[in-house]
Amino acid sequence: MHDRRDVLVFAAAKLSARRALQQAGLEPDQIDMAELYDRFSVYAAISLEACGFARRGEGWRLAGNGAIGLGGRLPISTFGGLKARGNPGGATGVYQLVEVARQLAGMAEENQVADAKWGLAQCLGSSGATAVTHILQGIESN
Repeated sequence: MHDRRDVLVFAAAKLSARRALQQAGLEPDQIDMAELYDRFSVYAAISLEACGFARRGEGWRLAGNGAIGLGGRLPISTFGGLKARGNPGGATGVYQLVEVARQLAGMAEENQVADAKWGLAQCLGSSGATAVTHILQGIESN
């Protein structure tokens, strides 16, 4: 972290999210729910900014106004996130993908995000120095 220009910016997360969204042909406002690396509360706020869901310095406001709650415009960590569910280290990214897949398949029961079609999962490593972002699309059954 000593060589970062700004410790409140996850450059790797920003680049990773931008590339994933570009590859999916989506804008941040088209994502219906997200699993972010929220080991620490500030990480969630910074990641919301890195992914384009909030302007710089404004990520924390999404928690205060309910935007990231289950009924909000961008529910995150719908199964409690890393603080509630635990941080299984190297398996964290897999856990996040399973949670997004459950949402998109309509299998989230009382935590279900209504009409979720697109989900984003972003996992960080080394205090945000590395990041992997996946975007998943739900499959409609006939």
